[in-house]
Amino acid sequence: MDNTLTTLAGQIAQLDAVDPAQLERIRHEALTARAPWKAEYSAYQSGGWWTTSLMNASGDAGDVTIGDCTAQPTELLGQMPATAALLTELGLNYMWVRLARLEANAFLWEHRDYDELDQVERHRLHIPLHTNSSAFLVTGGTKVHMTGGRIWRLTPTYAHGVCNLLGPDRIHLIADVYADDVYRRLARRPSLHPAAAEPLPTPDETTLAERLEAARGMAALGYSDAAERMLLRLFYAYALPEGTVYDLIAELHTSLGDMEAATRWTVAKRRLLALTP
Repeated sequence: MDNTLTTLAGQIAQLDAVDPAQLERIRHEALTARAPWKAEYSAYQSGGWWTTSLMNASGDAGDVTIGDCTAQPTELLGQMPATAALLTELGLNYMWVRLARLEANAFLWEHRDYDELDQVERHRLHIPLHTNSSAFLVTGGTKVHMTGGRIWRLTPTYAHGVCNLLGPDRIHLIADVYADDVYRRLARRPSLHPAAAEPLPTPDETTLAERLEAARGMAALGYSDAAERMLLRLFYAYALPEGTVYDLIAELHTSLGDMEAATRWTVAKRRLLALTP
């Protein structure tokens, strides 16, 4: 693994394989269960990102705002025996377990996670159940398609974002777990195949200036939301310094004399990226 992949593997990596027959049973459960999908964390997404809980603090599958707890099964997990069997087999110390569904043309904007939680070692595991090649995560200026068949580890304290450009829906089983000896055995040999990681191009100043001018034209015609989204989507097309898309949106509104909107996006940048004011 070259130095770039070694560095990136600290942010996202493949762990153990999952038995294909077991994975297919879990996928079927996720696609057919009568799940109470909830749209949470609206500030982080474009719309089209839904979650439902399998293990959490309350036992209510509709409780999807994660937090530190001793996780207990929800009623939804009781309807998914193959999924419950895998979670038991892994034997991890679960903080929260969810299904997450990302629709076509949907985005989770650049952000960090865990900042609001206790400062203890925890990790996020993804098991892709239903995906497509236009669904990918961006971190460290690289887009990574999380292929099926393996457990993936994401370190969400690094700035990252997710998109599903064309569909169909991307569905992952996501487990937030506390670090212990069981987890460390699972994560003992992290890897990242070069084919899974594609570095994004670095834009020149002219490209960004042209995109900003196009957004300014849209906003001047009254399409401010569309202009903001166009700039937010640059994160998935280019390798940008952290928070650049939020700075561009603030600059957009400043140039149009809307200081309230500019301030709102400056504050959003600090909140989404967990930056100290």
